[in-house]
Amino acid sequence: MKLNLLSKGALEAKISEAIINFEKEYMGRGPLEAKTYIFDDIVLVRLKGVLTKAEHQLAGVCQNNSEGRDLIKKMRQALIEKARPLLEAVVEDIVGFRVLSLHTDISTVTGERIIIFTLTESPKF
Repeated sequence: MKLNLLSKGALEAKISEAIINFEKEYMGRGPLEAKTYIFDDIVLVRLKGVLTKAEHQLAGVCQNNSEGRDLIKKMRQALIEKARPLLEAVVEDIVGFRVLSLHTDISTVTGERIIIFTLTESPKF
């Protein structure tokens, strides 16, 4: 168990900032807004405005069938899986515990992405 010197709010803000930087550097574009919540050994990151204009067009053009939405989700999932070690390392460095798992999904309707990390331990504040 690692004793954390940051408050819960400061730790959450630091994770949000790191995820925004990751999105900008790795994905080429950051979200419009990010908010992180820590619950026990779970870190939930909510990103708003992550879709590009082209992705909005693709999702909108294919409203009656799910082909465009599926393409966006598959591409975004593949990108996250490829960058998973980097993303986990960013969170591990901040919280001081190893990430056990990472789960993510993106809404092609709202342009919102949720990333959930489970940790080996709960940060102490």
